[in-house]
Amino acid sequence: MNKPDFSFEIACLLSPVCGIDEAGRGPWAGPVVASAVILNPTEVPEGLNDSKKLTAKRRDVLFDAISKSALVGIGTATVQEIDEINILQATFLAMRRAMTDLPALPNYALIDGNKIPPDFPCDAEAIVKGDGRSVSIAAASIIAKVTRDRIMVALAQQFPGYGWERNAGYGVKAHQEGLNRLGLTPHHRVSFKPIHKILYQDN
Repeated sequence: MNKPDFSFEIACLLSPVCGIDEAGRGPWAGPVVASAVILNPTEVPEGLNDSKKLTAKRRDVLFDAISKSALVGIGTATVQEIDEINILQATFLAMRRAMTDLPALPNYALIDGNKIPPDFPCDAEAIVKGDGRSVSIAAASIIAKVTRDRIMVALAQQFPGYGWERNAGYGVKAHQEGLNRLGLTPHHRVSFKPIHKILYQDN
């Protein structure tokens, strides 16, 4: 099985290069989180891969290793912003915020997906399934995923009963049952069809 490598970073000939990925486009609740990571080529943590292919324990270990050895920026877009400008634009906003959170701007960015956010602060390339092809994007996917999961665990303590500590706000059965029992919270995305439907029924 192919694993992410440095091919894209080497090919662009413009260093430093950062990888960018997001977590949380699909859930019914919580923010969307993006990360930008500039790896140190001489200190790349072993085992970087698409965060979805790693266990939670392995992601935590790699999160710490990336945080120590690389330059990391994190950006979020709130539920309110998601509802106001839509999830795609909110994801772009989180990505731009992750870039400005870096200690220094890179010369080039490798972005997971098929779109480059508008008004992006440097030259960039969109790579479909990039988190499984570029180590920089893989690193960003891990940082974004772990950061967002931790946010949802904290929100689950404030709003128990939806299972966010386990489902990260996705529309699984436990979350649906929580909605039926407890109704909506301020952290639900009312622009998302299932949540909008509940809101409409309640009103």
